[in-house]
Amino acid sequence: MELQRLRSLALLFLHEKSLEPAGGLELDDAMRTRIAALACRPILDLGLDYYDNFISVIIYPEEFLVRNRESVDEAGVVHTRDEILSGEAWEQGPVILAWQDVDASGRGNGYDVVAHECAHKLDLLDGDMNGRPPLNRGMRADEWAESFQTAYNDLIRRLDLGEEPWLDPYAAEEPAEFFAVCAEMFFDIPDAFRTEYPALYAQLAAFFRQDPARSFDAIVRDHPSYSSSAR
Repeated sequence: MELQRLRSLALLFLHEKSLEPAGGLELDDAMRTRIAALACRPILDLGLDYYDNFISVIIYPEEFLVRNRESVDEAGVVHTRDEILSGEAWEQGPVILAWQDVDASGRGNGYDVVAHECAHKLDLLDGDMNGRPPLNRGMRADEWAESFQTAYNDLIRRLDLGEEPWLDPYAAEEPAEFFAVCAEMFFDIPDAFRTEYPALYAQLAAFFRQDPARSFDAIVRDHPSYSSSAR
C-alpha cells in the first residue's frame, strides 16, 4: 500500500515538476523515476503542495562547481570562495542535484542527497532556513527545539573530543544543515536513528507523519530473508 502511494505521488511529481538535465547529462525514464521517488518519500503523508516553493530540478552528471559563494562570519566580514557541491536548494528557485550522488542515495548507508535538499525546501516553507519547518498541528515548538538541541550538543561534544560522530559532521555547520542531515538519516537508516536519538526521531516522525523505523521493523519481522530462521 505504501509503495503504491509512493508510486502515485512520484508520477504526480513528474507531471508537475520539470526535471532538467545539465552538463551533458542524458536523463532517461528510470533516472527520472528514481529522483521522483526519493523526492516524494519525505512528503508521502504531507502532500505535493509542500513542494510548491519550487518547480524545477536541475541534475548534473557529477558534483558541480559554484564560484564566488559569499558568506559572512560572526565579525561581519564577507568571505568569497568556490564550492564543489553534490546538491543545493535555492531559497527562491530550483533544487540542484548531482546524479552520481542521487544514484548513491537511499541505499541504507545514511546518505540521501535528494532528501537532504528537499528537507531544505521544507525548512523554507515559512521563509527562513533555520532548521525548523512549520510544525504540524499538535506539535510543540519547545519539544522540537529541545530534542534537536540535545542531539546537536551531542554531535558537537563528540567532535570536540575528536571522536567519530554518528551523524555526518557537516550537520554541525548550522541548524538548517543539522535538520537536513537528520532527515537523510531518518529516512535512510531509521532504525539506527531511532536508537541513537529517540526523542529527535519522535519529532521528525510527527512532522513527516511517518514512522519509517516501524515499517523497517515489519520488514525484518515478516520477510523470510530477514528472519532469524533464515540465517
